[in-house]
Amino acid sequence: MMNRIQRLRRNESGMSYVFIGLSMMAFISASMLAIDVGMLMTARSQAQNSADAGALAGATALLYDSYTDRSAGGPAVTSSIRASQMNDVMRGQVSVGPADVEFPNNPTTGEPNRVKVSVRRTAARGNPVATLIARYFGMATSDIGATATAEASPANAMDCVKPFTIPDKWTEKQTPPWDASDTYDAYDNKGKPLANPDIYIPAYTSSGAPDPSYTGYRMFPRWPGDTTDVGTMLMIRAGTGNNISPSMYFSLAMTNDTGGADYRWNIANCNTTHYHAGDPLVQEPGNMEGPTVQGIQELIAKDSGAQWDGGQGKVVNSAYGNHSPRIFPIPLYDPIVYDSGKRNGRNADLKTANWIGFFADHVAGNNIYGVICPLTGTYDKGGPSPNAAMPKTIRLVQ
Repeated sequence: MMNRIQRLRRNESGMSYVFIGLSMMAFISASMLAIDVGMLMTARSQAQNSADAGALAGATALLYDSYTDRSAGGPAVTSSIRASQMNDVMRGQVSVGPADVEFPNNPTTGEPNRVKVSVRRTAARGNPVATLIARYFGMATSDIGATATAEASPANAMDCVKPFTIPDKWTEKQTPPWDASDTYDAYDNKGKPLANPDIYIPAYTSSGAPDPSYTGYRMFPRWPGDTTDVGTMLMIRAGTGNNISPSMYFSLAMTNDTGGADYRWNIANCNTTHYHAGDPLVQEPGNMEGPTVQGIQELIAKDSGAQWDGGQGKVVNSAYGNHSPRIFPIPLYDPIVYDSGKRNGRNADLKTANWIGFFADHVAGNNIYGVICPLTGTYDKGGPSPNAAMPKTIRLVQ
């Protein structure tokens, strides 16, 4: 009996089962880490994509639909929710409601141009993410969430600029209020300041900072009750003489393009050269009346079904969505700089003051009719981007 007990005590034949059992536990633990943690990391990434999409859609709606309507049923909120819910997280829809869409101010400028969206898949909202292996260790679900912030921030550069320019808007003192038939007058014909001159204040100070007293065209209200120029009907025609009038355009030579054929092409198509605020504009000899009208007619034909809807305040029925080729930037020149050059004997000193978005509606004779509308620009790193820039760029900031 003692010999048998001694043999059993020394017997190691069952030790392999102990190591197998320990190895299985280690394998299961590693599987839980590899499968569940990897799955939750994927879920977190998908949730971030959902939040990013919602924030970008909300900022886009601020620009193109309504900058002021931030209600639960407004376009910014509904666009944010819809875009977020279109991006599933682990084949399940995220929870996001009106309370999850916020409109924080830009911390630098104070402008309310941001949209913050939070999306959730949590137990508290009834849609947590289910685990695969961890459920056998008492953790059947996990909470996932993400937040993103986008903004309709001022652009500091434009492409697809058309080769004609009109003056920026001023405060009319001679024959108020300002309208398309006015002319900018600050000096008499002898170069002496008028007693009550028209006033133009540029969008930017000499240091590139925004000037809150800017008199020019505005896309967004600066305070509650402020008006904007979006939706304003505008008729433009070739300039005659040196008058500075809202309806008179001067033709421009873009880059090294000169002549009627290049000029017309630059209207009907997109010249990708970037222009910045403050850039000089080179006047094309002649008024280019014929090529201007022909180029605009070609442009209208590319998206003939597009229309301006005054009730919605935007272009509808476009085959290109918000990016109809009939919506393009017109550079605005600084009337003070031009007026100064004219009084000092120069033919033209044209400097880019800002841009307006212009929807080409129709042509009648040599007159071009359209509507001032929102537009997007581009952002060149390192350049100033003042608030007063009319074009905006949609970007994620957080």
